[in-house]
Amino acid sequence: MENLSPICLFVYNRIDETKQTINALKANHLAKRSDLIIYSDGYKNSIDRELVIEVRSYLREISGFKSIIIRESEINKGLAQSVIDGVTDVFISYKCIIVLEDDLVTTPNFLDFMNQALKTYSLKNNLMSINGFSIDVGQDNMSEKKDVFFHNRTLSWGWATWKDRWSKEMFDIDKIKSEINDKTLFAFRKKCGDDISRMLLDSLSGRNDSWYVRWVFRHFLEKKLALFPCYSKIKNIGYGEHATHCKTIDVLKTSYDNEFLQFFNFPEKPETDPLINKRFLSYFSYNYKFWFRISLIFKSKGLAMLFKDVKLKLFRSN
Repeated sequence: MENLSPICLFVYNRIDETKQTINALKANHLAKRSDLIIYSDGYKNSIDRELVIEVRSYLREISGFKSIIIRESEINKGLAQSVIDGVTDVFISYKCIIVLEDDLVTTPNFLDFMNQALKTYSLKNNLMSINGFSIDVGQDNMSEKKDVFFHNRTLSWGWATWKDRWSKEMFDIDKIKSEINDKTLFAFRKKCGDDISRMLLDSLSGRNDSWYVRWVFRHFLEKKLALFPCYSKIKNIGYGEHATHCKTIDVLKTSYDNEFLQFFNFPEKPETDPLINKRFLSYFSYNYKFWFRISLIFKSKGLAMLFKDVKLKLFRSN
């Protein structure tokens, strides 16, 4: 496979997670033929300083890729600005990109899947992004086995896109504010999930540092789709109280790829399936999230997880 997409990895202060992410990525079939570009964000405080230095020291020891470029920020940009600036910067030299963060463990065929999807749909402008992570939408019970499905809501845990479907301006907060109203937010929520409109408003007000929800909004506004593998090529290891953006409970059910096949069947026309749409959106409904948390009461360590989750939500609301 020629002209492989570069891998853009964003890291901060988590040495253990970063090592797991890199080691899994190195085990990919296409790693040695892929360019790796790493963006290391600057530290926020004196405590993070030593951790960031430790991560950067490790990064200089990495091998196993076609080329490795490390770009260290002297200031703390935060995840949103780091991703927006970094991806925009990579597109100066490349036509497509694969993006990871420092808490995502990939399967050995992750790069195969992403590169093949990018090549297959390079001219399909109604498709805006490719996802490596996926939600269990009941594929084991489907009469027709598929490798992929499509949805209007993209995710952010291992993804890819093309230069002609990305611009820094689409993340501009003032621009988005001018594009939303009650009708738009209602339609956005109906199409992309119960939680999404609140996430967008929180991003615009500065209550969260999410580039991702603005990316989802652009998919929605331009009526574009995202592609997902039926079996996830990504495992998120970043949930927990020490995580920057995934402190809450992981409610998503996932079926992971255990076969590691290197070739995939991609339908010619990207289009959604009503049944899969319903199953996909069910994970983002308030009703599902409520009962999922109630179920934790009956599980080992569930009450402790539930207590931390409630405490975090109360803290955020104050």
